[in-house]
Amino acid sequence: MLSDKRNIMNRYSLIMLAMIVIGVLIVAKAAYTMFFERDYWERVAKQVERDNVEIEANRGNILSSDGKLMASSLPEYYLYMDFMTSKKKNETLQEKKARLRQQKNKDSLLYAKLDSISQGLHAIFPDKSAAYFKQHIRNGRRKQSRYYLMYPRRVSYIQYKAAQQLPFFNLGRNASGFYGEEYNQRKHPFGSLASRTLGRVYAAKDSAVNGLELAFDSVLRGRNGLVHRQKVMDKFLSIVDVPPVDGCDIVTTIDVGMQDIAEKALVDMLKEVDARVGVAILMEVATGDVKAIVNMTKCNDGQYREIRNNAISDMMEPGSVFKTASLMVALEDGVITMKDGVDTGNGVMRMHTRDMRDHNWSKGGYQYLTVPEILMYSSNIGVSYLIDKYYFDNPNKFVDGIYRIGLNRPLHLQIPGEGVPNIRKKEKDGKNWSNTTLAWMSIGYETQIPPMNILTFYNAIANNGVMVKPKFVKEIRRDDETVKEYPTEVLNPSICSSQTLESVQEMLRLVVSDGLGKSAGSEQFPVSGKTGTAQISQGADGYKSGIVSYLLSFVGYFPSDAPKYSCMVAIQKSGYPASSGWAAKVFNKIAERVYAKGLTDNLLHAVDTVSEILPKVKNGNIENAKYVLDALDVHNVIQGEEPIQDAFVSGKVYSKGTDLLELVACDQPEGLVPDVRGMGAKDAVYLLESKGLKVSLSGMGRVYYQSLRHGSLMRKGQAIELKLK
Repeated sequence: MLSDKRNIMNRYSLIMLAMIVIGVLIVAKAAYTMFFERDYWERVAKQVERDNVEIEANRGNILSSDGKLMASSLPEYYLYMDFMTSKKKNETLQEKKARLRQQKNKDSLLYAKLDSISQGLHAIFPDKSAAYFKQHIRNGRRKQSRYYLMYPRRVSYIQYKAAQQLPFFNLGRNASGFYGEEYNQRKHPFGSLASRTLGRVYAAKDSAVNGLELAFDSVLRGRNGLVHRQKVMDKFLSIVDVPPVDGCDIVTTIDVGMQDIAEKALVDMLKEVDARVGVAILMEVATGDVKAIVNMTKCNDGQYREIRNNAISDMMEPGSVFKTASLMVALEDGVITMKDGVDTGNGVMRMHTRDMRDHNWSKGGYQYLTVPEILMYSSNIGVSYLIDKYYFDNPNKFVDGIYRIGLNRPLHLQIPGEGVPNIRKKEKDGKNWSNTTLAWMSIGYETQIPPMNILTFYNAIANNGVMVKPKFVKEIRRDDETVKEYPTEVLNPSICSSQTLESVQEMLRLVVSDGLGKSAGSEQFPVSGKTGTAQISQGADGYKSGIVSYLLSFVGYFPSDAPKYSCMVAIQKSGYPASSGWAAKVFNKIAERVYAKGLTDNLLHAVDTVSEILPKVKNGNIENAKYVLDALDVHNVIQGEEPIQDAFVSGKVYSKGTDLLELVACDQPEGLVPDVRGMGAKDAVYLLESKGLKVSLSGMGRVYYQSLRHGSLMRKGQAIELKLK
């Protein structure tokens, strides 16, 4: 028995020893493979990859409504060095000696040119020193890597080509080992314009993140192709198995000029009043085409940037702009007429358990107001009294009227991230309702509606009651051929009767002409719309915690008599606003500039025999001025001898009759302060800084003042101040 037990233990020990030995051998083999055969297996893996390689399709472009490029994929490169000469399979001893001799010659030439290469790379990439590149190249040669990254970030095509011209690198990939791997990088030629709406692509993974890039990713992406490597006459060739299919282009409704107008008008006001968030949306009335959409948030550095698409996602109480819908429901149900009115008293009225106040309560209120005047002066008491009086016993009838308009429906926009309006009904048990709910709902509280939905409602008023879906993309193209069109989609063919619509349109016109919306009006054309001010709830803390924030808005359309565009501006501001008309002023700037932009009459038809049709030309580089005038077909000559090519010459411009501009070169003596009066900022700064002066400037337009007198002695590094107007 004891002998059997001993035999079992011996066998067990033998098995354990064998397992330990096998385990040690496995670990040893793994270590050997990892540290000694690593390059070999990397080469094998690379060869396998090349046997089945994808060809990336080019991502489609995003275009503006007039064909301007708003987003496109441009090539960028990672720069690599291959420090090894190619090794043939089963090479002979003679071939091996030749390869090693070639490698030695290559290294000798590399080290001979190392200083020039390092200095050249530093000039192209100033963030890295020449010493860094010199040591970096030495490290790569020591590691004998085939895929040694020369610079840590992607570089542009121009930088790549500049690097290829450096000594040694200009011998080509086979001789020097220097090469670049191409990647497509998404670029926005117009910078930040509508960047949140266009969306972003995460280049490292070639994946869309948001906006139109994400919504139309499958259309823009295209389909990758497939190649394999085949050896033909001792050379590897790439054989295309499946050709790539490039992505389609999408044509947006965005107008670059209008987008620029809206962004500048909004940002100027946000900076002036130190607001937190601003939104501006411009829509074409008949089609629902969104011509401009701006979403600006103040960042920690004080700059305004597009962080999120507030225009479609912000879920806040709309405030007084909702009053138009409330009165529309009451007019449509026939419970009020335009001749009815409300005695608002001194501006304070008890509504069940809470005081309802008009904005001018501290000045004694409005007293008696008719229905049109209630909207003109945005009376909280007037609207809430009427709605509470006729719908208190059946509040869901009022909410049904709002639903009938379509304000509760999601828009199902072409871009992701939209908010869904929250306009609740009274439940049977009444737990979600109080006696004051209806009164406050009627003036835009206790509901949450995104700005885009509010604008869609007002756009319907301008569009004779037809509510159309906002549109961001109007067609998909491939090679200038239309693949798919997105026609105008009607959400509600009639938001109310024609009689009610006429009454509402008249009230909105009066709001701007005689009411609180005068800041939005224009002397050039009639404007209709509604102002709005709402205190922003602080979530669970309600309206009483910390610094109170307000939402100031204006929404309307222009021209009133033949509406072409609707527009909404909303500004979020911490602290009580000094003025309720900020949003209306932004609306005014957008409307007037868009209206002026849209004037299509040919001004030449208005020219008579005494009209001066020659453009005004700022002083500056004569060659540049002549180039522009020639492109505009404006007859011009340069007086005297032609200036030297690329030389900077200050010029004066004289009109010779009505069909000729004479450009006169002015001498700029060396050592004396130039005369830059009459120049634009670009030319003036260029000229002065080329002379060694340090320039500071203020204002816009032409230079009318320079702190150093022209013609006085100048010394390099001297400061000069310019004022423009």
